[in-house]
Amino acid sequence: MAGHRRAGGLSRLRAAARLATTLLVACALAACSAWPLGTSIPTRWQPSANFDQRRPTLVVIHYTGSETAADALRTLTTATPAVSAHYLIVRDGSIVQLVDERARAWHAGESRWGASFDVNSDSIGIELDNDGRTPYPQAQIDALLALLADLQRRYRLPAAAFVGHADVAPWRKVDPGPLFPWRTLAASGFGQWCDPPYPEPPLGFDFALGLRAIGYDTRQLDSTWAAFRLHYAPDETAAEPSERERALVYCLSGLASSP
Repeated sequence: MAGHRRAGGLSRLRAAARLATTLLVACALAACSAWPLGTSIPTRWQPSANFDQRRPTLVVIHYTGSETAADALRTLTTATPAVSAHYLIVRDGSIVQLVDERARAWHAGESRWGASFDVNSDSIGIELDNDGRTPYPQAQIDALLALLADLQRRYRLPAAAFVGHADVAPWRKVDPGPLFPWRTLAASGFGQWCDPPYPEPPLGFDFALGLRAIGYDTRQLDSTWAAFRLHYAPDETAAEPSERERALVYCLSGLASSP
């Protein structure tokens, strides 16, 4: 009898363990948590089926600044210095995902773009394995284009949604740098671009206003102008905005097509 009781108890324990495992798997598949994130004041939780995941509205491209991908991975996955990205693309074209796209990766830092004052909350961050001095290999750019096409399709992103770290934080960042092939990306629909001849801006055209219309934060105008040059006119060296640059800003801003 005692043996039967022990056998029955073991069977119930195994059944309970199987049930617990099933529930844990179901919970993981449903991306559920122990309790919903919300206010700390007393409330009553009554879930609704009418919701979906937050959708990013920007993709921010970086370079790692590291000598190797292994160095970059250590930086992006350790507690210090507390930085991350959703994806790292290695020089050979392999892609490493580091953060769930539904989560807020720590890649942009203090940054602004258009109406976004918290770029980390609104964006997908992509790090490119590059030291900032070396041309980007074709395999890496091909992999980036494939990833951008996938993101654009799934999140229905316009061409203007693809920017660089320097664009969103011009006062402190320069990546992905002057060697990054922005024109190649724009030709595939990722990022804005204008080819000459540019439309002539009207007399008295406000250069800073044009930069703001593109999306730039112009509180530190010299830094913003430098970031604009890195992206669109890295060969420009004049001490003041050239007529070509003014016309380029006018073209990119969309003001040229305004009634």
